[in-house]
Formats: sequence, structure tokens, C-alpha cells
Amino acid sequence: MDRLSDMRLLVDAADLSSFSAAGRRHGLSPAAVSACVLRAEAELKVKLFERTTRHCRLTEEGRRYIQYCRQALETMEEAARAIQSGAEQVRGTIRISAPSDLGRNLLLRMLDDFMRRHPDVRLALTLTDSLSNLVQEDHDVAIRVGHLPDSGMIARRLTQGRRVVCASPSCLETHGEPASTAQLADLPTLVLATRAGPICDWRLGDETIEVRRYHESSDSEVIRKWALSGHGFAYRSIWGLADDVRAGRLRLVHPDKWSGDAPIHALYHKAPFQPARLKRLLDFLEQEFAECRRLKVVDPRFAPS
Repeated sequence: MDRLSDMRLLVDAADLSSFSAAGRRHGLSPAAVSACVLRAEAELKVKLFERTTRHCRLTEEGRRYIQYCRQALETMEEAARAIQSGAEQVRGTIRISAPSDLGRNLLLRMLDDFMRRHPDVRLALTLTDSLSNLVQEDHDVAIRVGHLPDSGMIARRLTQGRRVVCASPSCLETHGEPASTAQLADLPTLVLATRAGPICDWRLGDETIEVRRYHESSDSEVIRKWALSGHGFAYRSIWGLADDVRAGRLRLVHPDKWSGDAPIHALYHKAPFQPARLKRLLDFLEQEFAECRRLKVVDPRFAPS
């Protein structure tokens, strides 16, 4: 229990950015808080906090450790509730990060259903098209599209998505339908910009091309609107195009040949015990994406109705 008390104190110091404020919350002096921090740092052999006379802030190692502290405290609280109630309760907060396109077009509907089934669960959803650091940004789970870089996270595959080339009727009328990937590389295109730069490499079937004439945006919805306005060809996940294709606002360009794998994974932290709410969410999302696959929502070869 002393270890849990220390964890609570460290988490509060991180949240409040102050040893003094954390001490007041626990009825301890700043010296006692500082001693707790020094004790943890000595045991871990890393520096957890950068101190100033007025404030403290977490180091990168500190952010990682505090994330695990939060998980441990939440797991213990959940265990206590389960024992007290005689059953495993699905409640508490789940912090989710997802790409904005996926969030708007698929995930939001799924999460609405999840909230109806589990009213005691609180969701904190962040939609962003930039890759985020789960430890630094304090997310419990991140939904990611595409092939994943190596990390210390657990990756659970939810479904196999596809990216396809699309354009508006006006764009195709102006530029024509490209007959080859080399021709496409020199036509106006629309690309998503990330912290690492614009994504100009498009995987089309068995080859990868680098588009050379492009507008870029960090917001996938801007890419969609530019595509609808005829400003260029876009390379997007199929589930973000379904409604526009069915309505005739966008057309797929050689979808059977010009498409690339875009698997969808859920990334979460390694931990010996996962909260029931997170397990339930992951199982639920896997079932929902399986249903989308059955309905061909993530299949590039669907036809407009």
C-alpha cells in the first residue's frame, strides 16, 4: 500500500506541476513529496521530474512512468469495485486517439453504440491526422491506419483496409483518367501532411510512385473537399470515400489495380492487467470492424448504388 500511496503522490505532482500542491492534497510537506520523488528516482535509476523553484515538469522517462502509475491505480480501483460489487464493472475513462477521417466516418458511430451499451464508461476522443506519442499524450488506446513503425506498444489488428485513388468528375474531365502510374505521378494531386512531411509516396498495386505536383494539408477533411472541388487526385482510405462515391461526387480510378494495404490496428500499452473497460472496447471494435468488412465498407471494389 505504501507503493500505491507513492504512485498517487507522483501522479498528483505530475498533474499539478507542483510538489507543494501535491503535498497539500495529501496533507504532506513539500519535503515529504520531494523525498518520495527521490526515493522513486533512486529505485528506477532515472530522473522523473525537472525541478524549478516554483514548478516541476516530467521528463520523458517520467511521462512513461506516470502513465504506468495511472494504469496501476486504475486497475487497483477497478479490482476494489469488482470485489465490492461481486462482479467486474465496466466503468471509468478511456482516452482514445484516432485519425480524423476514420473517426468521422466509422469510429464515431461505433463509439456511440459502445456508450449506449456501457453508460458508466467515459470516453475522451482525440481526432488528429498527426502521429502522436501515446505515452506523452496520455492515451489509453490509439487507432492507427497503415503499416506501423516498431514501438513498445501492443498492436491488435482490427481489419484490413485499403487506400485507393479517387477524383471528382470535373477533375477527370479536365485531366482525363490516367492510363499509367507514371502519368498519374505528373498530374495534380492532394496529399496529407504529417509532422514528418507530406505523404507523397503512393503504394499502387505492386509499385510505389512519388507524386510531384500536389497541394498538401494536415487535415484529411480539407483533402476531401479539395478533391470534391476538382483540385486533384487523392489517395484515401476507402471508408472515407463510400458516401461520395455512391453519390457520384467522386470516382475511383482503377480500384482493382491501384490500391494499397491500409491495415487498421489498435495500439495500447503493455500491462499485466488491462482494465475491463479497455478489454471490452477492443473486443467491441474488432466485432464492429468485422461487420464493416462483411458489408464491404472497407472493400475498394464496391459499386455506387
